Amino acid sequence: MAASLGRFSLPALPSSRLALFCASVAVVGLGAAAAWRWGRRRARRELVRVGAVSSLAIYPVKSCQGLPLESAELTKLGVRSGDLRDRFWLVIKEDGHMVTARQEPRLVLVSVNCENGLLILNAPEMKELTIPITAPKNNPVKTCRVFGLDIQGRDCGDEVAHWFTTFLKSEPFRLVHYETDMAPRKCEKIHKPFQPNDEVPYSDCAPLLIISDASMEDLNSRMEKKINMRHFRPNITVSGCGAYEEVEKMLFVSLWFLKQFIQNVCIFKKKHFMRAFGKAPEL
Repeated sequence: MAASLGRFSLPALPSSRLALFCASVAVVGLGAAAAWRWGRRRARRELVRVGAVSSLAIYPVKSCQGLPLESAELTKLGVRSGDLRDRFWLVIKEDGHMVTARQEPRLVLVSVNCENGLLILNAPEMKELTIPITAPKNNPVKTCRVFGLDIQGRDCGDEVAHWFTTFLKSEPFRLVHYETDMAPRKCEKIHKPFQPNDEVPYSDCAPLLIISDASMEDLNSRMEKKINMRHFRPNITVSGCGAYEEVEKMLFVSLWFLKQFIQNVCIFKKKHFMRAFGKAPEL
């Protein structure tokens, strides 16, 4: 007579040996259960609060003004809020090279909003302009150059190109939009710590930027002329930690958050705690 386990069969054993075998299995099972419970308790004890989210922001057009958020969806390519995606629009020269506030500082004066499927642009002494969030498919796809790497973008049309050209007053410009079926840029080709599957559209080199209030305060203590958080354009601002601890501790949090939860819809909200070990807080 044979005892069966799923699809596998065990040879017949004498009753005494079978009893010993079953007892051994039971002991191993109890040991594994105890170890699992101990591991869970240990993980809970090691859960350490390292900060709290104090503000959230999204920057739809690279180098233009951001929008403050109460909550944000985090995707593999960065922050999303409704129809808006972070750094999914880019101003370029006619030859495709990117244009940022490094070359055209007046870009930071352009405000961006969204309503009813339209991207809304405003700037000093300029008439408000609205364009579709999704550019028409018959608009040409351009090859752009962003920090030495090629990436595509769909041209947003002549009207918005004229609008940016008029406002910046230096040379002709175009606006392009990144679409999710386009090939993103590989982060590892921009900066070594990233992994082969880390990707970005028009962001500098990472899909998410975190900075702490404490780091900002420490920097300003060394500056003759004070600056504010807008100079760094972070998606997530963190409070309740020491200066530069967002690098030492929260880098783990952001990488873990991206890798563990990016397959689902993830929402970051203001006041949520950032934790360095164990499970994430329920959202």
